[in-house]
Amino acid sequence: MVRVFLFTMKKIALLGATGSIGSNTVDVVKAYPELFQIDSLTFHSNVEAGADLIEQLNPRYVGVGSEDIKEILASRFPSVEFGVGETGLVQAATLDSVEVVLTAVTGSVGLAPTMAAIEAGKDIALANKETLVMAGQWVMEAAAKHKVQILPVDSEHSAIYQCLEGQPKENLKELMITASGGSFRDLSREDLKKVTLEQALKHPNWSMGKKITIDSSTMMNKGLEVIEAHWLFSVDYDKIKVVLHKESIVHSMIVLTDGAYLAQLGPSDMREPIQYALTYPKRLPIKNEKAFDLTQISQLNFEVMDFERFPMLRLAFEVGRKGGAYPTVYNAANEIAATAFIEGKISYLQIEHFVQRAVNEYNETTEVTLEEVIAIDKKTRTIIERWIKEEGHL
Repeated sequence: MVRVFLFTMKKIALLGATGSIGSNTVDVVKAYPELFQIDSLTFHSNVEAGADLIEQLNPRYVGVGSEDIKEILASRFPSVEFGVGETGLVQAATLDSVEVVLTAVTGSVGLAPTMAAIEAGKDIALANKETLVMAGQWVMEAAAKHKVQILPVDSEHSAIYQCLEGQPKENLKELMITASGGSFRDLSREDLKKVTLEQALKHPNWSMGKKITIDSSTMMNKGLEVIEAHWLFSVDYDKIKVVLHKESIVHSMIVLTDGAYLAQLGPSDMREPIQYALTYPKRLPIKNEKAFDLTQISQLNFEVMDFERFPMLRLAFEVGRKGGAYPTVYNAANEIAATAFIEGKISYLQIEHFVQRAVNEYNETTEVTLEEVIAIDKKTRTIIERWIKEEGHL
């Protein structure tokens, strides 16, 4: 029997529209205007880019970061409804017409709109790692309860998702997440003492936002991906491996019980996992696709991950296994510390210092609720901000 898929218009909420993932999503939508429509979008503070998107996409609803931005844009776009802050994110994600919510915001701010969207019966195209790192247990339980799909947008998780298609759970031996190593992959720990923000932002393979590029260099980003993979695929941490793969050609792999490896390969183009999440289980050509020819690739290299060189990755496995709010503390401390480095308040290695200290000093003795996790997230941020003021550049 030949299966015929019919494509129908899909209405999307795009949270974080002016960031890297957001911009790539807009490219996908504009490539197939007959199939996709962005009915709501949000952005934090980039007024010029946000206004340009409103003109291009004509959304019904727009969430922004402040009342001042709302006031500026409301007079310019009288037919658009505007919201502010977390309320604006939630309203954008739960708009009646929206079928799928693509969460491309950075940080814990993604949790509330994602949970609200799930409860409203929206499918989630997930590019916000922190949502599952903070609250994976509750997010996945809510998705199951409301019978919504969570489709990964990160290239690594999308690769695993694609490799797992059609595989019975008992066939799986391991997930193997690949890591580029980031901006400082060839530097020693000693070399890292004097690195600058400008150097940290020069990722060898990908063009991303500042925070995620910093996280890539510390391997924090890969740590978040490990915890996210645990929840997305319901796999024990002992079955999740990370391997250094500098070319970023193999986006990730799975290993089956008989020793077979299944890998997903392709160019460094975020449009592919974004488009797959929006068309799943169907596939469409990527418009203006990047040139990619395996015969032009001389070799692919894979190296054992050095947990001494990248302690934030080791720590991810530790907090993941502990569970509870430990991953929340890990993530919250990093969000504040990485931002402080970007703002020139601390040195590069102090990012690790503050994250490790936060995890060491957190003590969980009873099972936590989602409400308590959210409170712990806020408390951790306050503590790290105080430490940064007290210690500054060590």
